[in-house]
Formats: sequence, C-alpha cells, structure tokens
Amino acid sequence: MSKLPGTVARRRIYLMRHGHVNYFSKDLLEGRSDSKSVPLTKLGCEQAEAAGNALSHITFDRAFSSGYPRTRKTAELVLAAQPAGQAPTLLTEPRLVEVESGGSHNITSRQEMIETIAHQFDNADQASARMGPEGEYFAAAQARAIEAIEDLLRAPDWHTVLIAAHEGINRLLLSWASCRNLSATGAFEQDTACINVLDFDLDLDAMDGPFIKRSLIKAVNVTPYNYTKHGMNQTSLETIFEPYTE
Repeated sequence: MSKLPGTVARRRIYLMRHGHVNYFSKDLLEGRSDSKSVPLTKLGCEQAEAAGNALSHITFDRAFSSGYPRTRKTAELVLAAQPAGQAPTLLTEPRLVEVESGGSHNITSRQEMIETIAHQFDNADQASARMGPEGEYFAAAQARAIEAIEDLLRAPDWHTVLIAAHEGINRLLLSWASCRNLSATGAFEQDTACINVLDFDLDLDAMDGPFIKRSLIKAVNVTPYNYTKHGMNQTSLETIFEPYTE
C-alpha cells in the first residue's frame, strides 16, 4: 500500500468545496435548470484557480468530484494547475453528492432561508434530522459519504487524493473525522472553493474490517483567494445566498 513519505501507513485527502455558484440565476428562477446542474460563476472559477495555484506543487495520485457540474469544474481547474502530464484522470464518486433537500418550510425571505438551513446543520445529530421536511436524512447522507471514503482508503496504490464535493457533505465528513459523529456538523464552515486536509492512519492488518486507527484534521476551510479571511464576515450560507451579478 502506498503511504505518505515518512509515515507507517498514512494517507491524505484534500477535500474541497466547489467554487461560487449563483442560486438565483435566471435559468434557475425560470426553471430551465436545477440546483444540481448550476455551474460555477466567474468568481467561482477564479476561486478554484486560486486553489489550483496553491496546490500546484502537490502530486495527486487520484482525483474525484461528486459529478455535479460545479464540483467537476472546480476539480478540473485545480488539476489544470498541475505540471504538464502529471494530473490524474478525474473520476466521479456519486456517493459524495450534496445532501438531498426536499419539501418546503414556507420560507418567505433570504434571511429566513439561511437561518432554517443553519438550524438543520446544527441539529444534524437528532435522529429525525433531514435536509428539509422531505429531504435526505443527515445520518443517511453521512453513511454514504463515509462508505465512499472508506472504500477509497482501502484501495491500493495512492497516498494523496483530491476530492471536490459540497458544503453539507463536507461538514458531515469533518464531523465524522473529528470523532463527533454528527454532532459537530454545524460547527464546520465551508467557504466556496475551500480546502480541508484530512489524514488517516490505517491498520494494514485489518483492511477487511475496522481499519482506520486515527483520523487527523490537518487543515479546515482554507481559502487561497483570501487566506486570512479579511472581509469575509458572513457565514458560508449568508455568502452563497447573496445576490450575485458578474
């Protein structure tokens, strides 16, 4: 099994959120597209390119996106900054798609929508918690995401991976990696095109059973387009639901 240099059996995942998108675009509002197919904005592309520049010196053995256009484009822009011929083929991992929302809360304002979604993340550890009245249960979403990561960690011939995913699914994975199950979901901000760095120490003698000896969160919510977060005073939810014009 490949491992990070200088370690016994450690692997690293660079887990990103996709770049900025516009959830109030004309196509979305007029029903010509949906939230799954929304593309990166010009700003989102610039954010992903900044991440690519920050990661350009890192050799990725594998690369994945959730398959949605916004995560696929984010990963493509990051990999485009790799030295010629060194970027791995970008693959799709559908188990890392965003937590599926469903149903209506009769929301009447942007602020009410932000507060409602934030409340759902904060209470993700409740047995009945889901993304909207008819949406996916957080526990189910976390289970599929963990399964994807565990399958990846069992796979041979890699020690460093890039994954481009989503705010909600990343929060669930970070809560799991911090050994808090679902209870820390609301605490992890995920700004657009942010980078998280997760290390996993593995038990090579138990790869067919419980095999993760330790998870290490090396970095959270790093934004290469603004490392110090100066001026980024809103939450990730407040920012993503801001009106946007190019």
